[in-house]
Amino acid sequence: MAEITQGRVPTVIADEVHIVYRVNTGSSGKGSATAALSKILRRGKGDAPGVRRVHAVRGVSFTAYRGEAIGLIGSNGSGKSTLLRAIAGLLPCESGKVYTDGQPSLLGVNAALMNDLTGERNVVLGGLAMGMTREQIKERYQDIVDFSGINEKGDFISLPMRTYSSGMAARLRFSIAAAKDHDVLMIDEALATGDRKFQVRSEARIRELREKAGTVFLVSHNNNSIRDTCSRVLWLEKGELLMDGPTEEVVSAYEKATSH
Repeated sequence: MAEITQGRVPTVIADEVHIVYRVNTGSSGKGSATAALSKILRRGKGDAPGVRRVHAVRGVSFTAYRGEAIGLIGSNGSGKSTLLRAIAGLLPCESGKVYTDGQPSLLGVNAALMNDLTGERNVVLGGLAMGMTREQIKERYQDIVDFSGINEKGDFISLPMRTYSSGMAARLRFSIAAAKDHDVLMIDEALATGDRKFQVRSEARIRELREKAGTVFLVSHNNNSIRDTCSRVLWLEKGELLMDGPTEEVVSAYEKATSH
């Protein structure tokens, strides 16, 4: 089991976590009544023919503590986002366990936001989805809009979200999620969107969350964001945890390994 350090309060414990995706490879007979019957009969007896197992996370163990900001690095497909989804309770573990103190939020509110509604309506919807009251949303509304910066070039907050660029939409999502103090907040590449000014605001907000005893996980391919924001880094490769330690030590080892 992941080690617990004396005197510090754990917020997330991953204990030998394995996550397996099952991908339908489109074998013959797909969609037929015979194929459907064979799936039912095989239930609980292993995977049906034509289903490929993808072992995305392999035996990962770690303990995260209050006040930590932890970076997740690794090449594409290394299991970083999959691990965050498991911590958020969105993916089941094949084996092993994830224990969390409080409710983890995976960059808050993507599923709740609606493209046909205005940014203004989505701020309200996103806030409600995170458990904020209407009074709290009203109180923080202007700060959320200002933080996102989407009104800097016109009144975009009153337009439907489908008119936003992907960067604007991502900034608004981050701004809504960051408006609440989280026990555990997981951010997947949000700081890669937007200009340097927005990144600086985001990094400052992450430091605030840490000071309020929250735990922040950040997935990013931008090593400077990781260095500026995180005190500790987990390096995943092919679903395995290769290294877990102080930011500079782990990021330098990763850069050395991937520089050639």
